[in-house]
Amino acid sequence: MSKTSDMLSNVENAIESILLGGQSYKIGSRTLTRADLNMLYKMRNDLRAEQNQEQGNTGLLDDTYVAFFDGR
Repeated sequence: MSKTSDMLSNVENAIESILLGGQSYKIGSRTLTRADLNMLYKMRNDLRAEQNQEQGNTGLLDDTYVAFFDGR
């Protein structure tokens, strides 16, 4: 596994923790806040792009779809 893959896995685990357990939680008198979810999403997108580049994928049109509508 590459460093990018390891980091991507960690970011995805952090996102999952927030989605399942909430942004912050309290233990006794201490309140703990996890990382910002929007920042983690941005990091995940950046790491996926970097991973695609490492694998030789341009990623230029990865999120593009084509639809054909016949018979107006």
